Amino acid sequence: MAVPKKKTSKAKSRSRRASAWSLAAPAQSRCPQCREAKLPHVVCPNCGWYKGRQAIEVD
Repeated sequence: MAVPKKKTSKAKSRSRRASAWSLAAPAQSRCPQCREAKLPHVVCPNCGWYKGRQAIEVD
């Protein structure tokens, strides 16, 4: 069985574990009605449209 020759430092092991913690910004798409940025598969908060129809009333 393989045995490490040197001890892995705290910085090395912690940085390896920390790579899984990185957060990515949520994806964004453009509303076809008002051209505002919105989350995909979600009603547009600016105009209230979703999939080519008025889903909610927005004032």
